[in-house]
Amino acid sequence: MEYLERRRGRVEDRIEAVLDGVEPGELAREVEHVVLSGGKRVRPTVTVLVCEALGGDVDTAVEYAVGIELVHSASLVIDDIIDRSELRRGTTSAWAEFGHGPAIIASDGLLGEAFALFSADQRAMQAVSEAMVELGEGEATELVDRPTTEDEYMELARRKTGALFRAAAELGAIAADADAYTVERFGTYAERVGVAFQMRDDVLDATADAEDLGKPTGHDAAMERPSLVQVADLSPTGADDRAHEQSEVALTALSRVEATDSQAMEYLRDLAEFVVVRER
Repeated sequence: MEYLERRRGRVEDRIEAVLDGVEPGELAREVEHVVLSGGKRVRPTVTVLVCEALGGDVDTAVEYAVGIELVHSASLVIDDIIDRSELRRGTTSAWAEFGHGPAIIASDGLLGEAFALFSADQRAMQAVSEAMVELGEGEATELVDRPTTEDEYMELARRKTGALFRAAAELGAIAADADAYTVERFGTYAERVGVAFQMRDDVLDATADAEDLGKPTGHDAAMERPSLVQVADLSPTGADDRAHEQSEVALTALSRVEATDSQAMEYLRDLAEFVVVRER
């Protein structure tokens, strides 16, 4: 656990340094409320671990890791506005704390800070840009063309959650100056981890206690949002089984990568197994 905490700590320190430079002060206060309120930091951890697995430049990976976390945080601000959710990570969501206008501006500010971190590398910019297109299409699909079959749900989950996970892993490989095949394999691994993560989220929304989860539960049903449990007419156990299938696909993709750091690879394998049993 200390191994992961050191890496998360390094990312956390850099996040704080980046946000400390945000101006004006009111915007800084808003973005800090969003980003520093907690979070699992799964995506930035993936970025760092992938880079380390390939023996790459961890300093560059940390920059990209911070960037992908800022993109993720920006997307959560918009999610909470769409969902009218007043709670995020156990604290007040941005729009509930500051109002809709300031929350949207905070989301924009986070994206600006993120792309400044990616701007030095064309491949990094492309990976994140493609992920944001997928994310936007996923959000639009969820609002206006909701899935009615399991296949349609899977495509939504790939876009809405898997795309940013994919970008996180690709950024780590890019920081290590990996070839296109390695970037793709790590991307496939992380995309499937992201889909499994979303499936487990659906199960937790249906079964967990809101206080334990740190955000409202029963939200999918109340908002008539597409949940795997509902779309595929599955029990929570059945939905968990589907998530485990995605985890196995991720592990298979990971097994096809030639890496130099076995410890980093072990933690990436652990992540694929953990996302489907987590309780938060």
